Amino acid sequence: MATPGYGKRSAPDQLTRTNNDFAHLPSREAAIAAYLDRLPDGADISVKTLAKHLPYGQCALSTALNRLQGAGHLRRGRECVTADDGSSRWITRSWFSRTARDDDWWAAFTRGDVPQQRRPTRSRAHILLAALGRTAPVLSLSQADCATLAPLVTEWFARGASEADVLSALTAGLPTPVHHPASLVRKRLTSKLPPPPAPRPPLRVLECANCGTPGRPESLPGGRCSACRGERASAQPPAPLSAATVHNRAAQIRAAMSQRRQEKART
Repeated sequence: MATPGYGKRSAPDQLTRTNNDFAHLPSREAAIAAYLDRLPDGADISVKTLAKHLPYGQCALSTALNRLQGAGHLRRGRECVTADDGSSRWITRSWFSRTARDDDWWAAFTRGDVPQQRRPTRSRAHILLAALGRTAPVLSLSQADCATLAPLVTEWFARGASEADVLSALTAGLPTPVHHPASLVRKRLTSKLPPPPAPRPPLRVLECANCGTPGRPESLPGGRCSACRGERASAQPPAPLSAATVHNRAAQIRAAMSQRRQEKART
């Protein structure tokens, strides 16, 4: 496994695994792709580490990974992630997709337009409900009640609510007496559900598979930049001159013309 937070990341919305997922690839690339597909997220899929577990050298693995990238199964780049303390940092990512994707799909994924898999939070929701009776004894719930109501709490968490937010909504201003705790909890979880937060696209940058140069998705078809594809870079237009430079050059031209007129007058 790679350092926590790094390593393989599975692309979302893949088709169900079959025996023919990589039949379109050469035998070596198909074998490597099948191996990568079965590794868990977070596994180290660097060339050096793969060479320790597969019967291929680092050069052969590097070539094979580039071909997997060209075939749409792999992209490498960086993603901005936010830590628990609110700080942000850029992390190297290697996204693998069992289902081959074209450049347009990877471009949409980079922008965050592709649906993302959501990590389940049922255990967190269940724990909150099970401990609810400690905060408000009249809201003590059974195991069956917790299992039934947990998806509602999960939706609160998905919308950015904290445990304190949920507890406050469930325990503030309780009636006396509470005849049906589970019914009251369900009603409050439903009627006080906060609105969904505005979607925030992830910050991602793709890199060339050969040289590692970052670039926009449309400039990296097949995962490679124009230079590594052997294309000649288009000439860049010269940078515009500053106002001061323009004025200085104009003054020099006027002085030269004046000097020439004086020389002609003397002759």
